[in-house]
Amino acid sequence: MARRPLRRSSAVQLAVLGVVGLAVGRAVRPFLEWRDALVPTVSWVAAGTMLFLAGILTFLAWTTFQSLHREHRTMHAARALRLLALAKASAIVTALIAGYYVGFALSFAGDMELALPRERVIRSAAAAVAALLALGAALALERACEVPNDDDDNDAPAKA
Repeated sequence: MARRPLRRSSAVQLAVLGVVGLAVGRAVRPFLEWRDALVPTVSWVAAGTMLFLAGILTFLAWTTFQSLHREHRTMHAARALRLLALAKASAIVTALIAGYYVGFALSFAGDMELALPRERVIRSAAAAVAALLALGAALALERACEVPNDDDDNDAPAKA
C-alpha cells in the first residue's frame, strides 16, 4: 500500500466548506420561521469560544515553530501527528463555523432597523471574525508542523 504525504489544507477546500456553512446559516432563519419555532439569538460566548480557540492554536503554532524551525529541535512523531490532526480539524471546523455565522448574519441584514435583528447581526459578525482568526491560527499551526528542510545535507549524491 503506497503512502501519500499529508497535504496542506487547500484554500479551495476551506472556501467550499465556508460556502456550505454560509448556506446552512442562511437557511436556519427561514426554516425555523417555517416551523413556527423561535430563531435563537447568538451569544457572546460563541465569539469568546472562537477567540479562546484562536489563542490556544496561536500559542501551539508559535511554540511548535520556535521548537522545530528556530531551535532545530526534534519532536516526537506522535506529538507532531496530534498537533497536525488538531490543526487540520480546527481549520475544517472553523471554516464551517465562520461561514455559518456569516450566513446567519446575512439572513437578518435586511431588518437592521429593529433591535433584535441588529443584535443578531452584530453578534454573528463578531463570532464569524473570531472563527476566521481561529482558522488563521489553525493554518499557522499546520504550517509550523511541517518538517524543516535540511539545507546542510551533505550525504546526498551531487547531481551533474
